[in-house]
Amino acid sequence: MRDKLPPEPPGSEVTPEKLYLRRREFIKNAGLFAGTAAVVGGGLYLLGMKRTRPMDGFVPDAGVVEQPVAPAQGVFVTDEPRTPYEDITTYNNFYEFGLDKNDPARRAHTLKTRPWTVVIDGEVHKPWTVDVDQLISAFPLEERVYRMRCVEAWSMVIPWLGLPLGKLLDRVQPTSFAKYVAFTTLEDPEQMPGQKSPVLDWPYVEGLRLDEAQHPLTLLATGLYGKQLPPQNGAPLRLVVPWKYGFKGIKSIVRITLTREQPPTTWNLANKREYGFYANVNPAVDHPRWSQASERRIGEGSRRPTLPFNGYADAVAGLYRGMDLKRDF
Repeated sequence: MRDKLPPEPPGSEVTPEKLYLRRREFIKNAGLFAGTAAVVGGGLYLLGMKRTRPMDGFVPDAGVVEQPVAPAQGVFVTDEPRTPYEDITTYNNFYEFGLDKNDPARRAHTLKTRPWTVVIDGEVHKPWTVDVDQLISAFPLEERVYRMRCVEAWSMVIPWLGLPLGKLLDRVQPTSFAKYVAFTTLEDPEQMPGQKSPVLDWPYVEGLRLDEAQHPLTLLATGLYGKQLPPQNGAPLRLVVPWKYGFKGIKSIVRITLTREQPPTTWNLANKREYGFYANVNPAVDHPRWSQASERRIGEGSRRPTLPFNGYADAVAGLYRGMDLKRDF
């Protein structure tokens, strides 16, 4: 008889313990949540009341992408059912706008995504400071239908639009000293009110090895479902690395810096024991407080086994040949 899959971790377990306790204090002081409804909703979630559906009745307005888009093919597409647009845009982790899954959809309207400047610098021969629309128009857009696996053991299938990060890196020409790529989110507490709270060290930062960043699967997303990327999903530019846990997908990027040394990353700084630099999806390596062997697909009633590298092992496992994936997690 087939082994029973492990139960879904309760809401109180999908947050590092230190942050969990700090969040409860924030709620008590009403430092991050405005209004009774928000306090109650956030408090229930943090106390372990699982929210299994996105916010009802909200479909954000996003402009249609008019630039030609190359359709997804081969490894860049999965035939699994796509998660509905409403679910993708109303069930998010984006702490710059709040701690509950619904907070980004309710609050990200404060983010002004135009004008928007992106700086690409560091160990490159041709540093580039560029308006985001100029950057997007400089490359053919591609569709990518990827699985997305959150470290909290839930998942989605998302049809992204964007440009391969490797093509941008080719344009700026990394030097021979470049080994890593660091990313930085906008820091503006007036636009991102969650940054007024010290729940994390701001701004949010992430990083990849250069070969990971150059891999054809790695995408700078500018849209989803044929529409411009909504603010709550990381507009105007976010990182998508489908074989890694979702927290690697840094949002609202303002700087991309090539470095000689491994850059700091926000969740690793918050808790090194629970969040490694690589963050590759690995069902054989559990989070210290819950199993990673299975996941809950948003919109489905049952759990499913988690795949090594989120199902992209054939394409990316070679990047980690010789590494101890339990140690270098």
